[in-house]
Amino acid sequence: MPRWSRTPVYGRMAPVRPIRVRIDSAALRHNLGVARRRAPGSRIWAVVKASAYGHGLARAARALAASDGLALIELESALELRRTGERRPILLLQGFFSPEELEPIAANDLAVVVHAAEQVEMLEKARLPRKLAVYAKLNTGMNRLGFTENDFDAALERLKRCAGEITLMTHFADADGERGVRWQLERFEAAASGAKLPRSLANSAAIVRFPETHADWVRPGIMLYGCSPFPGESADKLGLKPAMTLTSELIAVRSLAPGDSVGYGCTFVASAPMRIGVVTCGYADGYPRHAPTGTPILVCGKRTRTLGRVAMDMLFADLTGIPEAVVGSPVTLWGEGLSADEVAASAGTVSYELLCALSPRVPVTEVG
Repeated sequence: MPRWSRTPVYGRMAPVRPIRVRIDSAALRHNLGVARRRAPGSRIWAVVKASAYGHGLARAARALAASDGLALIELESALELRRTGERRPILLLQGFFSPEELEPIAANDLAVVVHAAEQVEMLEKARLPRKLAVYAKLNTGMNRLGFTENDFDAALERLKRCAGEITLMTHFADADGERGVRWQLERFEAAASGAKLPRSLANSAAIVRFPETHADWVRPGIMLYGCSPFPGESADKLGLKPAMTLTSELIAVRSLAPGDSVGYGCTFVASAPMRIGVVTCGYADGYPRHAPTGTPILVCGKRTRTLGRVAMDMLFADLTGIPEAVVGSPVTLWGEGLSADEVAASAGTVSYELLCALSPRVPVTEVG
């Protein structure tokens, strides 16, 4: 049955919505160990951008204490880590966006990715108390960020005069796909062959699939959180454990007659008598609104499917074959027992989006 808190609101008891997310710190540690065993000769940047893929930055930083450094995008998040006593190296994966950022970056001993001539010019003009550790990024085919092969040598020469330790970096576009990394590695080696500097190349997919990319530093992201970097290969097969489990309960059970529809738009119509459950979880909690009928879900630990259109605060589950399901029965949206990868695939997206989209209104419990 729905649970009620002990906190009175205007003389009444306040309802506690049963949706919860559980973050398993032991799973984060385990997955970091998998990355370490895959790339035993490399140091590890644990990628914790976007609030550690929705898992909570401070929480993930603690759980990933065995990593050699933390990599993220947001300067304010990096500064918060420093304020709370984090001493490991921290890398800003997009570097800096304005000269005003350089002073706090230097004061807090942050490393930066430099990928554009404009950033080099900012460094040359800055008067900083220390030279910054720089990751010089080469565009080898992702065509997102990075110096071109023609501009790379000149950029490196300028950086050698205005930066501190320099590491070379690129990012793989298809390490999880059929094309692989060889074409980008060849471009990287051709452009960087004359520079005897440390290298950082491998993301999660390359860590698992291409040992030749491991180099000095690897940058695991999605694998740390227990999801697979490969569309056709399960996280469980890779030895990864889900770190986030999103659960809820049934808050209503209904019986449908043939021809009855469910939810907005009447997109699901019963063809025979059936039972359905209403789950207190919707797109305002971070569940994908575009998840269609048939998206997997667990009720009472049994696999079933969603029905109809996901609403802001609720969705529907097929209770066929689950006679024990009643109001208050447990529901797993993704996580332990049901990979976020599978839910995401059914919704036409990737697990990264599910994890990062988790709403702040969902209460978090940490275990492990």
